[in-house]
Parts: sequence; structure tokens; C-alpha cells
Amino acid sequence: MGALVTLELAEDSPVLSMPWIITFGPLSDEEEWEPVVCGPYERPHALALAEAVVADEELMAVVEPLLPHISVDEIRGEITAAQRAAEEEATEVDEGDAYPDYAEDEPEEETLDHVHLEPSAPPTPDEVRAGLARIAEKLTQPR
Repeated sequence: MGALVTLELAEDSPVLSMPWIITFGPLSDEEEWEPVVCGPYERPHALALAEAVVADEELMAVVEPLLPHISVDEIRGEITAAQRAAEEEATEVDEGDAYPDYAEDEPEEETLDHVHLEPSAPPTPDEVRAGLARIAEKLTQPR
């Protein structure tokens, strides 16, 4: 049996009406493969599908909402919030005891040549909305 991870939300949370995705990955550190992302689904469907898959296999399923942010500022706000949460969590942990230093046991990472690319202009909110409409249309068309 695998594991299912999701958010616990209040019954009136607006996040419940958003589309949800499922990310399946290995349950143990012994396995290493690229996670599989499925969706979008309505939340009850995502939960039911994830539960059905992990019931029979040693997998981790993460069910989470898609957050269709439509501007760079909204995305940056989410990133900042995630970084703050990580910093707060780190200050609560006694780093010496909870996370021993494994650096000497780790193999050296391969050096990658980094290519600096100029960022393209971000899409406007209207362009993002139009893209979401195109995705929705594709999802609703019969195969």
C-alpha cells in the first residue's frame, strides 16, 4: 500500500473548486524515477484516482490544486510565501540534531554547462486566460 498526501481544507474553501492534479512518485528513497503528473481533475475525482492507484502499489501520490496565476507578481508572491514558510520551518528545527551532515557521503555532482538565456516577455493576464480557455477546450473535446 502506498501513501496519499493532500491539503486539508475547510468545507467552504474556494480552493476546493479549482482543478486538481496528482503527482505520482516513488515511496522509498531506494527507487529513483521521474514523477508522473496527471490531471487536471475535480478534487473528488483526483482523490479517488490517487487512492485507487496507491492502494495496490508502493507509490506516493500528492493531490494538489492547480493555481492558475495569471501574472508574474502573483507567481512571485507564491514563491515568496513558500520561501518564508521554509525559513520559518528551518528556524524551528535544531539543525545539528535533525539533519546530520551527509555531504561527505554524497557523490560529486556532474558539472553542467550553464547557458544564460534572456528571459522572454511574460504573457499578459489576458493571454494566460486565453491559454487556459484553450486547455479547457482541448480537455472537453472527444478524442
